[in-house]
Amino acid sequence: MKIIEKLLLLVILIFSIYSCEKHELLTDPSARLSFSMDTVLFDTVFTTIGSTTRQLKVYNPYKQRINVSTIYLATGNNSDFRLNINGIAGSKVDDLEIPARDSIYIFIELTVDPNGINTPMVVQDSIIFITNGNEQDVDLLAWGQDVHLINAEIIKTQTWTNDKPYLIYNSMLVDTGHILTIEQGTQIYLHRNSSILVYGTLIVNGTKDEPVVFQGDRLEKLYDDIPGQWGTIALLSGSENNVINYAEIKNGIAGFQVGEYDDDSNPVLIISNSKIENMSFTGFYAFGSTISASNSVIANCGTMAIALLKGGNYEFYHCTIANYWNYSVRITPSIVISNYFEYEGNLYVRDLENAYFGNCIIYGNLESEIGLAYEPEIVSFNYQFDHCLIKVNADSTDISDEIFFKSILINQDPKFISIEKLDFQLDTLSNAKDKGAIEVGNLFPLDLNQNSRIDDEAPDLGAYERIESNKKKD
Repeated sequence: MKIIEKLLLLVILIFSIYSCEKHELLTDPSARLSFSMDTVLFDTVFTTIGSTTRQLKVYNPYKQRINVSTIYLATGNNSDFRLNINGIAGSKVDDLEIPARDSIYIFIELTVDPNGINTPMVVQDSIIFITNGNEQDVDLLAWGQDVHLINAEIIKTQTWTNDKPYLIYNSMLVDTGHILTIEQGTQIYLHRNSSILVYGTLIVNGTKDEPVVFQGDRLEKLYDDIPGQWGTIALLSGSENNVINYAEIKNGIAGFQVGEYDDDSNPVLIISNSKIENMSFTGFYAFGSTISASNSVIANCGTMAIALLKGGNYEFYHCTIANYWNYSVRITPSIVISNYFEYEGNLYVRDLENAYFGNCIIYGNLESEIGLAYEPEIVSFNYQFDHCLIKVNADSTDISDEIFFKSILINQDPKFISIEKLDFQLDTLSNAKDKGAIEVGNLFPLDLNQNSRIDDEAPDLGAYERIESNKKKD
């Protein structure tokens, strides 16, 4: 019995010592906190729009609890940064205790005031920690960018220039009868689910060296190639004379919607020297409209790269359609052509006057990248693939009729330079070299890179002409 009493006394003694250590306050002036990072970095933040939230973890590495007498922003209430310190919002918190071997979180956000210039500015501050008279700090560093903010606005005739980027929140609309002109080098950022709706006219005047870029507004490196970050550019009923040259449209849901399924107007789009890439749904989604596309790349879309529905009139010259989508399982061919569209039990039909693909590459990671669906007894269905490299299942697609398939290369790898890097220029061993129709090449003598495609035997297929170096190694 005495042994049990002694053991029990020993346990009580140990527990008492441990409890004292656990609850004792550390007052050593040399005690220092630990941090999950010594500098909190933000990617470029647009003015007037709050940043994403960053977090900082603050550790007490000791066996005793510690009292942080003050945590505060160095510039106080004038700071562009905002803090939430262990659940308390504000630029300063006093007497915050951290238990032994425990931690707290500080959440940091940022809003940058406009400065009226296009170049990014450096925004700096620091969080100061005073513990037992000992001062420590963690730096805050960001780059801010002033923008033109377009928030749910109806746009009349105007011109956007590259003086500073445009940020679209809650979508925007170009009014009927009005023209939005976007000049070379202009950067367009769209917030999540925001779109550009056009009932009037959209003119994009990019150049090879200064394209107009449409993309999402998440500027962290993680979002460089994430699709579905914004909506679409929709050319709707009554829209006319839309001309796009040298645009880069990336990381949205759909590059362009042209026309409406329940409307028989005929929106017109002429697009050249452009790239539509990384769309979670489709590159082009057209209903009974008119599209002329040349020297353009449509790549990596979650369903179709090009959907030509409910008839219309379409011409694609020297385009590269390359669909190697790998974010999810894709079962729809890259190109779908139909003279009807069915929605909620209603069938909308219209003549497919023409769907022409000349000197194009249509390739991807499915067994067949072309899908045809038509109502032959109701309306016409006219299409042709002329001097194209295509990927199809020859057992299920009849390519013997030259009215529809003329001088076709079937299932021959185009050998792009780098699918992973979205570089769809041709490798020197590409099967698409010199396989184009000369008369089509003469219509577009310069490729997407402004290289001549009429200086050799025949034009290459797709948007790029392969230019071999004539220099010999020493």
